[in-house]
Amino acid sequence: MVSVKEVPAQEFVEKLKEELKKIEQIKPPHWMSFAKTGSHRERPPQQKDFWYIRAASLLRRISIEGSVGVERLRTYYGGKKRRGHKPAISKIAGGSILRKLLQQLEAADLVAKNKKGRKLTPKGQKLLSSVAKGMKK
Repeated sequence: MVSVKEVPAQEFVEKLKEELKKIEQIKPPHWMSFAKTGSHRERPPQQKDFWYIRAASLLRRISIEGSVGVERLRTYYGGKKRRGHKPAISKIAGGSILRKLLQQLEAADLVAKNKKGRKLTPKGQKLLSSVAKGMKK
């Protein structure tokens, strides 16, 4: 069985994004074109399929870390806020996008809640393994 760690991350996210587009439960909300991903950003994402890219990245992150909660994901997707001549400070990402994505992934039965946050279901693990296996060939 091929692991998610054995394939290049960026290519894996691109392939997984295409698979997630086929799942009907995963759709971007109408407000996504106006929302920033956190207070450290100046503008909303410019990519057309940002929602699916972030969903694929989330699935990869959950598979690597095991059980993960929204707060840890906010820290992971956060960044530096540039404040002009003052020193840059670290900011966490917004939680709404991450929560909505996790809820959609739950509805698609790819992740499930547990005591420490969310974890992959067997269906989710099978999807990630199949994409990684396709890349390894």
